[in-house]
Amino acid sequence: MELFDCTLRDGGNVLGNGFPADLTELMLKGLVDCGVRYIEYGNANGIGAGEEQGKVAPLTDAQYMTLGKPLVYKARLGMFILAGNATEARVAAAAEAGLSFLRVGANAGDVDKARQAVELVKKHKLEACYSLMKAYVLSPDALADEAARLQDMGVDMVTIMDSAGTMMPDEVCSYVKKMVRRVSIPVGFHGHNNLGMSVPNAVAAFREGAAIIDCGLMGMARSAGNLATEIAVAVFDRLGVRTADLNVLLRFIDEKLAPAMEKHNYRAPVVPLDLVFGLAGCHSSNTAALREASKEYGVDIFRLTMAVSAENRKNPSKDLIKQHASKLAAARCL
Repeated sequence: MELFDCTLRDGGNVLGNGFPADLTELMLKGLVDCGVRYIEYGNANGIGAGEEQGKVAPLTDAQYMTLGKPLVYKARLGMFILAGNATEARVAAAAEAGLSFLRVGANAGDVDKARQAVELVKKHKLEACYSLMKAYVLSPDALADEAARLQDMGVDMVTIMDSAGTMMPDEVCSYVKKMVRRVSIPVGFHGHNNLGMSVPNAVAAFREGAAIIDCGLMGMARSAGNLATEIAVAVFDRLGVRTADLNVLLRFIDEKLAPAMEKHNYRAPVVPLDLVFGLAGCHSSNTAALREASKEYGVDIFRLTMAVSAENRKNPSKDLIKQHASKLAAARCL
């Protein structure tokens, strides 16, 4: 199972229609450094949305493509495009820029309107991903039928989009189960957090065979947000599935991304240290002692929390915390 990070596309709705160059470069590098393989970026409404729908982003499609060029060999970078906006010139430009994929989007029930777009993506030898937007307007069986038709068209990956964040885990199970039985291509799930179900829905999708889970750094996306990338990495770590380097990701968010987004009045609903407390089983009453030892010994507070909690999750003493801080400091010097 792999994560498909949509921060730099869907998350762009937080600021309007996309991120400016500095934040785009910051997040591209941060995602690559922590090992996220699929990264969707660009105009929040997709390629061509500025011209066709008046959804003007801080940069043009061409400028976003140029920003991504230095990293196209380090991850699978791609962009979203509404089926109706796909033209020969736009798809060709994406291929020439070195993108790995284009994700074609259309509402569930509109698969016939997307045939030309899919054919263009395949013609230019890009991975053809497909978003079944507002998936809940069709039954699980009908949506699986659409996925089978998309596979016949040549689509390489299909994603069930819970665009309104309305699904419950049992519904996700039904949609994913039906689809993975009908197609051989990877099935993904994209869940919004409107009912607070982004995590349980992602886990449900994974357990029913979804190979791709969409997410966004700090939960950034339209409306109530997406499954937070950092929470996804932590939860799947708990389930025995490594999707990225969690510690590198948390350091990036804590030290770089969160301060940058604070300037835009955006804050993550769960900050990195609280996430680690949940992962480790560490009560927040230990915060002061952990911060003090982390600062005194110059060690990473996230690693320290995990180490201490592995020994004592009930009532770790200050001495125990300092012992582990000392060990981490010594190991760093070896």
